[in-house]
Amino acid sequence: MLIDSHCHLDRIDLKHYNNDFNNFMLDVKAKEIEHLLCIAIDLEAYPQMLNLVDEYQNISVTVGVHPNVSEGKEPTVDELIDLGNNEKVIGIGETGLDYFRSEGDLEWQRQRFRNHIQAAKILKKPLIIHTREAKEDTLRILKEENAEQVGGIIHCFTEDWAFAKTAMDLNFYISFSGIVTFNNTDSIKEVAKKMPTNRMLIETDSPYLAPVPFRGKPNYPIYVKYIAEQIACLKGVPVNKIAALSTNNFYELFNLNP
Repeated sequence: MLIDSHCHLDRIDLKHYNNDFNNFMLDVKAKEIEHLLCIAIDLEAYPQMLNLVDEYQNISVTVGVHPNVSEGKEPTVDELIDLGNNEKVIGIGETGLDYFRSEGDLEWQRQRFRNHIQAAKILKKPLIIHTREAKEDTLRILKEENAEQVGGIIHCFTEDWAFAKTAMDLNFYISFSGIVTFNNTDSIKEVAKKMPTNRMLIETDSPYLAPVPFRGKPNYPIYVKYIAEQIACLKGVPVNKIAALSTNNFYELFNLNP
């Protein structure tokens, strides 16, 4: 059994499933995907996202506003706490810093990040961290805000081993996406090889970043097996071991019963 620890189910293309979300979920079950974590990007789409997945016990959600979202409602600590105080919500985010897509004075982005961390600590729920071209500030703010109290996930990992070690010291797990299957990502593959199996997760980030052999096409949670297969190959272990370990890690991080 596998778990997709990061996907955006309200944004996937359901044409292949006759635009029926339940048909999609039947395929998820058939492909032995045990649990899905549906990640929030903004507050405007959040109610509809929650409504889409609410009846499925094998889907959990997060609440948060992505660092690149520059329009819409700015999340306050109190609002994040209010929305996050829901059994369906097991994490806060995705949040973090992205200096690749956003330009200019990004203090607003850093303050948003701090708000998410503060809410997560009050709720005692792990953080889902997005970081791109901002590794120094990401780690600095995590340290300054004592994010290790709740830990969480560095999702869609694209940094180096030094970053991974520091993040793990701060009580974070490292999650690999389809990027680890790409041809030009040797540095990420090296991190995957070194990664302690008790701190590793896998994800699709669907509908984005489809793994090889579907690169450039819409991504789906059922493709998480290709990430598991790649990491198993890199580590020289059976794929069912990676599946079992990453699944157990997910349940341990979020304090869930299988």
